[in-house]
Amino acid sequence: MKPPPAEPGGAPDVSVVICVYTEDRWDDILAAVSSVRDQSWPALETLIVVDHNPVLLRRLAKTFGDDGAGGGPDRVRVLANAGPRGLSAGRNTGTAASTGEVIAFLDDDAVAERDWLRYFAEAYADPRVMAVGGRTLPVWESRRRPVWFPAEFDWVVGCTYRGLPPGRTEVRNVLGGNASFRRSALTAVGGFANGIGRDGNRLPLGCEETELCIRLTRAVPDAVLLIDDRSVIHHRVPAARERFAYFRTRAYAEGLSKALVARSVGTRAGLATERRYTTRVLPAGIARGVRDALLGRPGGAGRAGAIVAGVAAAAGGYAVGSVRARRGGERFAPAAVPGVGISAEPLSGPGRSAAPAATAATGPLAEPAEEPAKESAEEPPKEPAKGGTEA
Repeated sequence: MKPPPAEPGGAPDVSVVICVYTEDRWDDILAAVSSVRDQSWPALETLIVVDHNPVLLRRLAKTFGDDGAGGGPDRVRVLANAGPRGLSAGRNTGTAASTGEVIAFLDDDAVAERDWLRYFAEAYADPRVMAVGGRTLPVWESRRRPVWFPAEFDWVVGCTYRGLPPGRTEVRNVLGGNASFRRSALTAVGGFANGIGRDGNRLPLGCEETELCIRLTRAVPDAVLLIDDRSVIHHRVPAARERFAYFRTRAYAEGLSKALVARSVGTRAGLATERRYTTRVLPAGIARGVRDALLGRPGGAGRAGAIVAGVAAAAGGYAVGSVRARRGGERFAPAAVPGVGISAEPLSGPGRSAAPAATAATGPLAEPAEEPAKESAEEPPKEPAKGGTEA
């Protein structure tokens, strides 16, 4: 399905939310805020939401001259997470305190290119568009990609992976660390769910944006969710995440997270998008690795082996997570933020109606939208990357 064309005029004001949790990323946080300040499409405001770290909260408030009420000279507001610890409540805090028609989320260890917000804003000229994500590129601390690290698994380090279609494309869910939502969309579904998003280094490590997008498309059947690869951010990958041990752990955690999403939101029999990734994108990656190995190119065998290991780890996590979810009966609700109001109210207006049960996402973090059933005889190859406090 082709996304709607961009139309001039009607572009909204955009608030930017950056969720932070540790002073270890101080320089990264300042760089992220600076990149928002330098946008060609100026942000209405930048909200830094601090996740239960009073020392960091005071330091940021002093740096930006803000008491949380927007008094800073650069339209930077520093806020404490008003809900439970974790990325979901932090995002909900920022959403509730913001004033823009669109809320964009940027990782605290990423910097945005100058036109990042411009391409987001232009897409919202179409009233059907409820969310827009962008392209996230890795910045390896070692200054180069590890030779064994397959680009098909860049979602492991919170980046756009090989296999996503280029250009502005309709998708099933956007990527949390480089994403934007129409305010009315977040209000309609009550915001991000608690218990599934990132919380420091705890597992599972994500899928909160996947779960939210599934609820959104269930509540608003004609909602359009896009990825525009011109909205680019550069995401820092520390040395520890360039190691195979992290790769394996993160893939396992992804399986855990997707099992919780599946248990909470429900699964559909087809899972056509996941089949594309596992039967087209990954086999092609293995074939490239084997070919490179036969040609004597560095890392070919390692990349092929890493894809196999990553699939096995994710499958193991999904199996373990499914058992835990069945035993625990997990169901997730929007993360409560005392004193602020993101309420789960239905959208009103033309074409806004309730929909039947949603599908759960079981695969990479960002998956392309499925084709309508009547057009699914031939499935074009399509397909994820993450964001926020712990990318």
